Amino acid sequence: MATRKIVSIDEEKCDGCGQCATACAEGAIEIVDGKAKLLSESYCDGLGACLGECPQGAITIEERDAAEFDEAAVEKHLSAASPTACPGTAPQSIERCELVDAKGEIASASGLPSRLSNWPVQLMLVPTRAPYFDGADLVVAADCVPFSYADFHERFMQSKTLVIGCPKLDSAEFYRKKLAQIFIQNDIKSIQVIYMEVPCCFGLVHLVHESLKESGKDIPLELIKVGIKGDVIETIPVSSGDN
Repeated sequence: MATRKIVSIDEEKCDGCGQCATACAEGAIEIVDGKAKLLSESYCDGLGACLGECPQGAITIEERDAAEFDEAAVEKHLSAASPTACPGTAPQSIERCELVDAKGEIASASGLPSRLSNWPVQLMLVPTRAPYFDGADLVVAADCVPFSYADFHERFMQSKTLVIGCPKLDSAEFYRKKLAQIFIQNDIKSIQVIYMEVPCCFGLVHLVHESLKESGKDIPLELIKVGIKGDVIETIPVSSGDN
């Protein structure tokens, strides 16, 4: 037992909508008998991804004596795929088996294969520890980028691990803490931050810088600015001392 931050659920306020269970990437919350329940203290990382998803304000973060967060237990729990949890948020690597046509070229129904190699990708949903983070070349992209840059899969996602988010609409503090924990808990080889030219989107760059400082890690970093017309405006390699 240790004194740490952990979620607290007010059952009187809870209406059992299940949004918190969906938001919890660790599967720490399930709906039982119409109410949200914390299945195990060891499943809760205390980061509070579920807080903003509760329309009734039934979830808060408190600091108290609780069992330590156990990543191994979380992975085992998620792999069991409880039928009452949201299976769509369970971390998984995606193996690609590309078909080759008679000319020896890659064939797919759309003409271009997907390069996505991990799920989930939304920064609110990814666990801080997952197999696809170990030894990864990580792409941290603003969620508007793939819609603006047509060749996003081919140029930026081949053999990469992807996380996406919006620094303007989502919780910047949550992103900062989440990214710091991802950097601390995994062996990340390199980071590309891909963001839009609009001023608010540069916040993603700032968050990654702050997370790297908090982690104390020395990870090669590259910044890529994409224009709203769909072009790459600028590519900036950042030296370790500038992080």
